[in-house]
Amino acid sequence: MARWDKDSEPTIPGWFFEAVETEVAENTVEIEECDVVYRTWPHDASAARDMLLIHGMYAHSHWWDFIAPGLTDKYRVTAMDLTGMGDSDYRYEYDSITFAHEIVGVCDAAGLADDVIIVAHSFGGAMAVKAVNLYPDRFGALILVDSGIRHPDDPLPETLRMGGRAKAYPDKRTAELRFRLQPPQPCENQYIVEYIGRNSVMAVDGGWAWKFDEDLVTTGNRDLERQPEDFTGLMIPIGEIYGADSELFSRRTLEYMRELVPRVFPAVEVENAQHHVFLDQPLAFIDVLREMAEQF
Repeated sequence: MARWDKDSEPTIPGWFFEAVETEVAENTVEIEECDVVYRTWPHDASAARDMLLIHGMYAHSHWWDFIAPGLTDKYRVTAMDLTGMGDSDYRYEYDSITFAHEIVGVCDAAGLADDVIIVAHSFGGAMAVKAVNLYPDRFGALILVDSGIRHPDDPLPETLRMGGRAKAYPDKRTAELRFRLQPPQPCENQYIVEYIGRNSVMAVDGGWAWKFDEDLVTTGNRDLERQPEDFTGLMIPIGEIYGADSELFSRRTLEYMRELVPRVFPAVEVENAQHHVFLDQPLAFIDVLREMAEQF
């Protein structure tokens, strides 16, 4: 974030600037003919456990820039861009097995231990569940963030029906100003939304566009959808952090998950937070995540 932004926005807290200005090492690993980008934060020498952060649909690893530095005293933190999103390559088709291979591939390339804790938001959580089912011995624990499986009797919210063609904007600033959260929700921390927006655009022929494959939804296989057997098969420790006001995760969702998952797991409801929990309540989220991770 440019220095003039800091000088002109005195209401933005200092911890945020310190976090997003942390230098991050960026690397790529080739997985099934596509480059997958991952980023690793510097950590304290006493950090003893690996943690991999995975973003939601249409998002990318920069969504964790203001969260990761709050964890590096105890964890060696890495975040990745799933293909079709962020700075990773696009594919002709997308499926859960390939996304699972990407998650494992990043763990291997980054040298993450077999007890790595996966922290995954929304769609990223669904793909992490798929990976854990396929490779249960590769992970130590899974913490889902506003990510689960909807009760079969609950209707799908209209605001979740995303798709359509991406639009090219004439310049970068115009594109940044058009950034919106999906599903739509207000966020009192507008400086966080603006920061993510600035890191969500790329130059294309004819202007600027979002950093995601506009064909991601239409070329994705049906196995990207959550299935009950994905959760009945979970054999490693898991946890859930969700927004009290989330449109996509409810207490009924949690109850249904508890019926499916074969072991008891901790769950924390974050007050005054919606689907994008760590945007709405970043410091509270860090505290909850640290406390939950200590249990595994």
